[in-house]
Formats: sequence, C-alpha cells, structure tokens
Amino acid sequence: MSLLVERKRDSAFEEIQHTKEWLRSYQRVRAATEALCAPLCKEDYVVQSMADVSPPKWHIAHVSWFFEAFLLTPFHASYCPLDSAYDFLFNSYYETHGTPFPRPHRGLISRPTVDDVYRYRAHIDNAMVELLSNPPAEHVNDILHRVELGLNHEQQHQELLAMDIKHILSQNPLFPVYRSDLSPASDQQAEPLRWHDFAADVRYIGREVHADGFAFDNETPRHRQFVEAFQLSSRPVTNAEFLAFMQAGGYEHPDYWLSDGWQTVKQAGWKAPLYWVKRDDGWYHMTLGGLVPVDWQAPVSHVSFYEADAFACWAGARLPTEAEWEVAAREANSEGNFIEQDYLRPVAGGVSEDAPGQMFGDVWEWTGSAYRPYPGFKPLPGSLGEYNGKFMSGQMVLRGGCCATPQAHIRATYRNFFPPHARWAFSGFRLAKDV
Repeated sequence: MSLLVERKRDSAFEEIQHTKEWLRSYQRVRAATEALCAPLCKEDYVVQSMADVSPPKWHIAHVSWFFEAFLLTPFHASYCPLDSAYDFLFNSYYETHGTPFPRPHRGLISRPTVDDVYRYRAHIDNAMVELLSNPPAEHVNDILHRVELGLNHEQQHQELLAMDIKHILSQNPLFPVYRSDLSPASDQQAEPLRWHDFAADVRYIGREVHADGFAFDNETPRHRQFVEAFQLSSRPVTNAEFLAFMQAGGYEHPDYWLSDGWQTVKQAGWKAPLYWVKRDDGWYHMTLGGLVPVDWQAPVSHVSFYEADAFACWAGARLPTEAEWEVAAREANSEGNFIEQDYLRPVAGGVSEDAPGQMFGDVWEWTGSAYRPYPGFKPLPGSLGEYNGKFMSGQMVLRGGCCATPQAHIRATYRNFFPPHARWAFSGFRLAKDV
C-alpha cells in the first residue's frame, strides 16, 4: 500500500472518530436540556410571562429547529421534515431563512402540544444520529462547525430556560418550587471588598478568528486597545451592599440615575431588585428553590444596567469597561458557581488575594460598554450571520457567566448582551475606579 493511500485512510479514520466524538457531545448536551425540563409540569411548558420570556415548550422546539434548518436540511440527503409548519413556528429571528413567528405571541401556541414537540425533538435527534454516523465526506468540516455552533446555541438556551422558568414561576403568588433538591447555600461570608490595580497599557482584547477552541463571531477579531490604569473590586456587589443603597434612598434620588434609567424606575415602580419581596420579618426573594430569605453575603442579582450604574454612582465608583473586565479576567481563576454546582442561584465566594475573585459564574456582570462590533468584525456568511451581528444596537455588554451557565460554555472573551432595562437574567455587577 502506498504512503499516500495510507495517509488518506488515516485521515478518513480520524474524521470518522471526530464525528463520533461530536455525536457523543450532541447527545450529552441534548440530554442536559431535557433534564432541565424534567421537573416541570405540562402546564409550566406553555406559559409566556412577558414578551422577553419564551415558554419552555418553545425552547425545546427551537433548539431542535436549529439543527433541522442548518444541518439536516442542507446536509442530510434523505431527511424528511416531521411537519413543514414547524419551520415557521420555531424560527426565532432568522429573517434571511424565512418569516419568524412573532416572539411576543409564542405563549399563544397551544398546538403543537408538549408531547408533539418532544416527538419533533426525537425526530431531529434520530436524523442527527444518522447524519453524524455517516456524514457526506465533502461536507464534514462544515457539518462539524455547525454542530459546534448548534451545541453552544443549545447551551445558551439551557441558561435561558433556567431564567425563563424562574420568571414564569415567580408570577404565581404561591411561589412554587421548581426543585426542592438544589445544593444548599453555605453560611460563607463574603470577603471584605478590596481593590486590585491594573497598569495602563496596550492590551489585546478578543479572540483570533482562527484560534483553537470555540468562540462566537462577536468575540472576534483579536485587536489592540489602549486601556488606562484602573482599579477593579475584588468581588461583585453583595445583597447587603445593595440593601444599603436602597435604605439610603437610592431608588428615590434622580441624582444617581441616567435619564432613561430614572424614567424606567418611575414608570415601572422599581423599589428593589427583581424577585425581592418585603415581608414583616424582612426581605425574601424568589429562587428556583422557592421563596427564601435573601442571602446578604451573596452577589446581588436580577438588577438592570440602570440599577448597577446608579449604585456605582452612589458608591463613588463606576462600572468597568468590557476591556477592563477582560484584562482582569485573564488573570483570574476560571472556576466558579456554574450550573454544574447545582445551586441555581448566586452564593458567597471565597477569598482571592492575587486577582479579583468570582469573575466567572454566580452573576453575569454588567459593564459600562455598549454592545458594538470589534474593529474588523465580520459576521458569519448566510443566515448564521444573523446570530449576533444584527443585535449590535441598544444593548450593553455583560461578562463572566452565571449560576445557570454550563462551565464549559464560558471563557474570558465571551460577550453577552442585554438591553439596559433587562432584569430577569442572573445579572449583577462589580465596581471599577479610575486611577
């Protein structure tokens, strides 16, 4: 046998092994989504508690639609859709693919039923097993790249599921418990707030377009940015510290607020973070484990950019830019409170002496940076180019992941984004100062 033939055979064997590995990853991620939904009653699956929240049934269907639209239809020669109407119902926002069903009306879709949606999901899974077990050789690279994107997309929806389920259950005055077996929060104390100094320098921010490991397109390209000297707090702001802001009249004085933020406070009647409930014996908050007393040592969560910015103004500080946050995160411990720790709520962190702590997990941290493209940014070709680029207006950047983020899904360059008024995410913040 010639050396060329042997190399081709070895290359084909490696490709087969690679697709098998991705098939195992596919099955693992898909199973994790279904495990998140396992505690739900069927009635929970269909509720849409506000326009930004999607019913769990829709999440289950949409992440299956993604694999159908971007992998099975273009690459599986004998694939047959279970129902052609699903391509319309479960398209989220891909205008170049078709006409999406309006997001605020997802809760009005009683049919297909929950059982129908799980049949659809099984149909997609069976077809994906066929595709990944015998992929067309000329499209293997494209297929694996899209599988990787699809799995990261589904992990995003796992986090969204936890957020949306919490918001749905919080509308019920009985404060129902999603799970009673979550990891109990310890009585650990938050470390005293300290400041870490970072020197002025030209920094590299973002990811190389062709770097090893996964990154979304909005994390690229890696580019130089001059970052002035700054200080960053050693941990996120806690519930106790935010209570002090409330008790000092933080929600009553316009001096601390951006104009849009103050208008939002007045119109929405905000007096505390989302899910906080005042009772005779103190403050409680709704968690995925039900209504419990507020843990004063844990990072404050479910606050908007406006609230984070107002607190920073009151405290004589500011929010870090996303470049400052990334500079600090590259030196920080990447471990944290993620979905695998099974708290599904922020908890007090340990002491970190050499670098800021709790940079990853617990709460997504608001930055002072608007969500805009990096210099030289180019979206993905075709419909997948709508994944991130079309949202680069009217949003603020958050960093670091949260207690509902899969740990493998997060990295120092990851850019999340929400509108400045959003509060239903596990969003908190830490402080920065100029030097």
